[in-house]
Amino acid sequence: MNIHEYQAKQVLKGFGAPVAEGVAILSANEAEKAAKSLPGPLYVVKSQIHAGGRGKGKFKELGAGAKGGVRLAKSIEDVVADVSEMLGNTLVTKQTGPGGKQVNRLYIEDGADIDRELYLSILVDRTVGRVAFVVSTEGGMDIEAVAEETPDKIITVAIDPEAGVTAADIARLNAALELSGDAATDGETLFPILYKAFVEKDMSLLEVNPLIVMTNGRLRVLDAKVSFDTNALYRHPDIVELRDETEEDEKEIEASKHDLAYVALDGNIGCMVNGAGLAMATMDIIKLNGAEPANFLDVGGGATKERVIEAFKIILTDDKVKAILVNIFGGIMRCDVIAEGVVAAAKELGLSVPLVVRLEGTNVEKGKEIMAESGLAIIPADNLKDAAEKVVKAMREAA
Repeated sequence: MNIHEYQAKQVLKGFGAPVAEGVAILSANEAEKAAKSLPGPLYVVKSQIHAGGRGKGKFKELGAGAKGGVRLAKSIEDVVADVSEMLGNTLVTKQTGPGGKQVNRLYIEDGADIDRELYLSILVDRTVGRVAFVVSTEGGMDIEAVAEETPDKIITVAIDPEAGVTAADIARLNAALELSGDAATDGETLFPILYKAFVEKDMSLLEVNPLIVMTNGRLRVLDAKVSFDTNALYRHPDIVELRDETEEDEKEIEASKHDLAYVALDGNIGCMVNGAGLAMATMDIIKLNGAEPANFLDVGGGATKERVIEAFKIILTDDKVKAILVNIFGGIMRCDVIAEGVVAAAKELGLSVPLVVRLEGTNVEKGKEIMAESGLAIIPADNLKDAAEKVVKAMREAA
């Protein structure tokens, strides 16, 4: 689960991280009061959407010369003017796609005198099976670009879960970020704080880009992006309250209600698979055959007939879907249950796009029998390669 920047900063502030004063607003009428509550005289007006690249983004409704989704304001009047331009308009960034995202809330924050911009993130490094800091002196820009152009400037420091952030870890992080004086002293406090927040709140990603050294030599978290492990949210009702469903795809929200792992994509072949690895392989082979998947959808190992029906409903709410591929390898999952769900869904929804089904595993013959006797135009497939070829062919023939 993702949260907004201002919410992430409040979470980190609760652990003692240094963040600037700021006020989140939902209407233009709140702008002047919010700005007056801050020290000033420099303010930053930030679009709050779940996407990166806001500063370089452009608003659809404004002219080509208009400023982006993060703006520096030198007076309260400038803040009010920026808010009136930004709030309610559609911000397009490299992460939103061409459709962009409507800006429904803004964060007005006290400005900072910046000396250096650094990069810091914490994530689970699966290569070592530990939580790790990833840091770079090249902050304020795309870390992916840094990784591609100057990978030597990215340093990873894995943390021993039993020892936590040690003095040796802090020394490595300070050296990697070239911190000295007050900034290094702040690092001694900040790095353990961020690690504690990551672990205690079951985060999957904590990214501070940039972490700044101010002209007074002190550190500050200038921007923050936080994602949480959805499987651990039951332990954090305070975090669940921060969820903003207006930032989520409606199909993904509906899927979560039925314990379905669903991610909307840009293609036109709907996929229903059991198991994340098999789902990824299914999407890959669709692309290999010259088409694009419309979604990632894992029904899980314990799917019921009802859950399969809900999965179909979600797939078919996407107008881009021109064919559906069901790919099931039944270990825990029984193929006859899947088949019953597929048939029931096709009949209930009046399926109007080609449907290809590949079944293997537990009760596979019974599953195939159910589909064959259904009277529906279900296209059976013998294996994954056969299924991908058939669904792409069927989609093109139906076009």
